[in-house]
Amino acid sequence: MRSSSTGPFLVVGLGNPGSEYLWTPHNAGFMAIDRIAQQEGVVVQNRRCRAATATCRMAGREVVLAKPETFMNLSGQAVAALVREFEADPARDLLVIYDELDLKLGSFKIRERGSPAGHNGARSVTGALGSKEWLRLRIGVGLDLPPEGIAAGGGRRPGRDYLLSPMRQKDLTMLDEVLDRVATATRRILELGPAAAMNEFNRRELNSPAEQ
Repeated sequence: MRSSSTGPFLVVGLGNPGSEYLWTPHNAGFMAIDRIAQQEGVVVQNRRCRAATATCRMAGREVVLAKPETFMNLSGQAVAALVREFEADPARDLLVIYDELDLKLGSFKIRERGSPAGHNGARSVTGALGSKEWLRLRIGVGLDLPPEGIAAGGGRRPGRDYLLSPMRQKDLTMLDEVLDRVATATRRILELGPAAAMNEFNRRELNSPAEQ
């Protein structure tokens, strides 16, 4: 594991609070946190640092699972508060999970650093932390549109309306399968470090049917 910290490891999923956003693509990060919590036998219901949280142990280390309640565009406020509260090093002790339109539904990718690439939640986190040096796991929510669908949208990919609208059942089924892999990848990050996890999962995701 890359961190020598004795404090907890923070796993934060981005999304929007409220039942109207529950099954929307933009809440893939929240769904991932709930899946990890379910598998670890905890419930994300405590309130701390403007986030719903739960604590568990993964790979022998204390882990704080968190879902910011600041809404997506202000996610950084809760993330920065958690980092301060637990005296965490964002480059070592933080994993942020969020949706990504540029990745196909059914896939995900781990990166150690990078630009927000148009994601308002990631932009907020970078701004609040004052750094791009934080580990992120991006869950693909992009759709393959037929030519007529692209034409109907004026030649643009799905955007805000798609991200904030309830997902179709078949898309939720595909996302549900991904969430188990995301939970496994999170454990692998804690067990072996991000480099090993990226080598294992990014390659696997690249060769998955969703990426072909």
